[in-house]
Amino acid sequence: MPLPSAPRPRKPAASTPAGDGAKAAATNPLRQLRASDLRAVARLATQATTGISRVAEGVHQSVLGTLGLPGGAEPGRARGLTGLVYQSIRGVTQLVDAGLQAGLARLEPFFAPVASAGEVHWEREAVIAALNGVMGDRLQRDGNPLCTRMGWYQHGLPLDLHALAAPGAATGKLLVLVHGLCMNDLQWLRHGHDHGAHLAEALGYTPVYLRYNTGQHTSTNGAELSALLTSLVASWPVPVTELSILAHSMGGLVARSACHQAAQAPAGVSEWLPLLRHLVFLGTPHHGAPLERAGHWVDVLLGSTPYSRPFARLGQLRSSGITDLRYGHVLDTDWQGRDRFRRSPDRRTPVPLPAGVACFTVAATLAVRRGPLAERLLGDGLVPLHSALGVHDDPARSLAFPRGRQTVVHQAGHLDLLHHASVARLLTRWLAA
Repeated sequence: MPLPSAPRPRKPAASTPAGDGAKAAATNPLRQLRASDLRAVARLATQATTGISRVAEGVHQSVLGTLGLPGGAEPGRARGLTGLVYQSIRGVTQLVDAGLQAGLARLEPFFAPVASAGEVHWEREAVIAALNGVMGDRLQRDGNPLCTRMGWYQHGLPLDLHALAAPGAATGKLLVLVHGLCMNDLQWLRHGHDHGAHLAEALGYTPVYLRYNTGQHTSTNGAELSALLTSLVASWPVPVTELSILAHSMGGLVARSACHQAAQAPAGVSEWLPLLRHLVFLGTPHHGAPLERAGHWVDVLLGSTPYSRPFARLGQLRSSGITDLRYGHVLDTDWQGRDRFRRSPDRRTPVPLPAGVACFTVAATLAVRRGPLAERLLGDGLVPLHSALGVHDDPARSLAFPRGRQTVVHQAGHLDLLHHASVARLLTRWLAA
């Protein structure tokens, strides 16, 4: 089947304002802001002020320590008048934050809603997705309005099951698409191609897109995804005869976690798993990604001298979801009770591919052909080849993808897997089997 091609990415029709609205969106990016964003940004600003004061206090104490002068009662904390100054800064900041939150919350009802019905703001959603990927766990703990809540979407809008109840609007072949780190459901559309729309036209699937907070632990998102799949299958307007999952990057770890937790659940709790026929991974770091490990080494280097040690806190802003990519965590036990910023060996519990499900994997490499450099170091620019193929030096950790259910795309990067023509043809052949 011929694939659509375009020189540049396009946006869904719902996200492209028409006429004067398009000009307004282009000239005034603030048009995409919502009233709740003011509270969210104010909370981030006050948290940043508090964090910077702690860094400054840590530097202060490190310098005093190298001069042989007494420090505070706690490491990184000043004492006496100096300590009182730092405490005052943090105290005043917290009071300002409380006042801003209360005042802005009362003003929100008086703001007109910025987004009209059926309108999607592509740029705003992309920024929020990236922010959630970097610090989504903190946003969730703080109840920040910018925190992404997991849910089902189509065309960038929440899934409307009532609309799907119309005759011919939904089929019994359900395709769930799970995006990767710092991304959202809209970004499945790349260079004019969307795997979900392509498979809907080619094989009669009804695509449903998951949006979730990629900054949370993959196992946390996996548990929530399993629960959402149970409710989705139960409320689908026609009987579900076949369920397939297509996952990109981190989304593959979330999908594997959901399958494992569903398999461990009591009978009848996770009714979606027996319907799962295909599970396809695109560039999933099954055994981790070296870039996260590089971030870990930044922590080590910053902590090597007393002058730079306080700045290690800045390196530790990265989210739980990102640190899960160090080795490819999919279970709660992979991270619970452990310091995720501390250097440690891979202690994951091996989790095989789900039984009775046809599993496929696609890896990419920037190299022209396979070789030691391409397989161990280069990969697709983010994920090594062996990690995406599930290959591990320890046979107990290797994932058993049959030869005919794995492929390598050469001269392609991590995001190219979302629109590559050969990948689209493979998906059509695999899911039609």
